[in-house]
Amino acid sequence: MIKLQVKNLRFEIGKKEILKDISFDVPKGAFVGVIGPNGSGKSTLLKNIYRLYSPSSGSIWLDNKALRKMRDKECAKEIAVLAQETQTYFDFTVEQIVKMGRYPYKSILENYSKEDLEMVEQMLIKVGLEKYKNRTFSELSGGEKQRTLIARALVQHTQFLVLDEPTNHLDIGYQIQLMDLVKSLQITTLSAIHDINLATMYCDYLIVMKEGEVVRMGQVEEVVTASMLKDIFGVNAYVGINPINNSIHVSFMKSHEDVFV
Repeated sequence: MIKLQVKNLRFEIGKKEILKDISFDVPKGAFVGVIGPNGSGKSTLLKNIYRLYSPSSGSIWLDNKALRKMRDKECAKEIAVLAQETQTYFDFTVEQIVKMGRYPYKSILENYSKEDLEMVEQMLIKVGLEKYKNRTFSELSGGEKQRTLIARALVQHTQFLVLDEPTNHLDIGYQIQLMDLVKSLQITTLSAIHDINLATMYCDYLIVMKEGEVVRMGQVEEVVTASMLKDIFGVNAYVGINPINNSIHVSFMKSHEDVFV
């Protein structure tokens, strides 16, 4: 069953074409990673999907419903987003920011229910911020801010997550904790990922972008090869299997070291 369909998507700024006739499907329940070099269009693609940008042409369908026809609150009940750029949030506390994730379910001036507050508390525990809930956002480190915004996205309780490089600003322990958490939710996830090895560990499928186009897509083992990494990223790498978890592992080489495959 298909959760998301992107059909012939194009996006232009001025007369410059940023996304070029992109089409792909995201299966329901799958974790799909979007990889590619800087400037390849990953974030722009995600921004079209979560409606920060409007496509120049083409269409995006979620559960066979046209995204562009959804009202904002309806869309917020369907898609939770962790964007790469975030607002300042001034002096809101961590708890207040995470509570904002419940706004699609509240009417004007409606108080938070016991269930809302329990969800917020549980999510703060999951991201390791339960002791920080009364701190203001401006007091937090970059990693703590990222975990706060992740908790806000997850408390929306949607069945589709869009994450734009969610492990930015996180040390390796929290990167793995976050990816474990997202994977454990077993909901459809589309994420731009910078770290190739994190992508191979957690994703079911990968979409590879270069210069605004999708150049490869498929299961991880089909996509991640030494030749792909050379073609797309311009790097030499050895691609093997981790004997502990049987996931594909990439070892990058010095520029003068060739890998024969």
